[in-house]
Amino acid sequence: MSPAAASSAVPASAPTQADLLDFARRTAADAALIASLPLDPEGRTWVRLDGPKGSEAWLIGWPPGTGTGWHDHAESVGAFVTAAGELKENSLAARLPADGWKTLELDDGVDRQRRLPAGTGRAFGRHHVHEVLNVSADTHAISVHAYFPPLPQIRRYSRTGPVLRLEHVERPEDWQ
Repeated sequence: MSPAAASSAVPASAPTQADLLDFARRTAADAALIASLPLDPEGRTWVRLDGPKGSEAWLIGWPPGTGTGWHDHAESVGAFVTAAGELKENSLAARLPADGWKTLELDDGVDRQRRLPAGTGRAFGRHHVHEVLNVSADTHAISVHAYFPPLPQIRRYSRTGPVLRLEHVERPEDWQ
């Protein structure tokens, strides 16, 4: 195996998307943990958790009307589950180039929407572009998220109609 292939290989003990989703479901069902998250009426709150098998995990509070904006998690796979309230996910059913672009025109039919009431969630693969929103006008939402490998970066996008534009890249030191 070449050094490049060895560095991108996932260890046999790495958590799968199913492992991450199972962790997020079990954690979202922990009523005491969910109730312990401090909620801010103005902005999202979060607490880092110990994820399974070296993964990164977060408990996140979402005030009414807040969201992430369009983004991806680069080379990480992930999962999230709504623990309280309801979230909406808008996503793209399209494989984007990993690097070397700033603007893409998306094909028709790539948009997907999911409503995720408490107790529901989803897993996703690498380079999954989405935005997560609490569309409620008056109710906080809380969710559990897990990623592996731990997030190396988050790429932020803007979207105008079919045009997706890479705006900037965040590194772990930006959010921890």
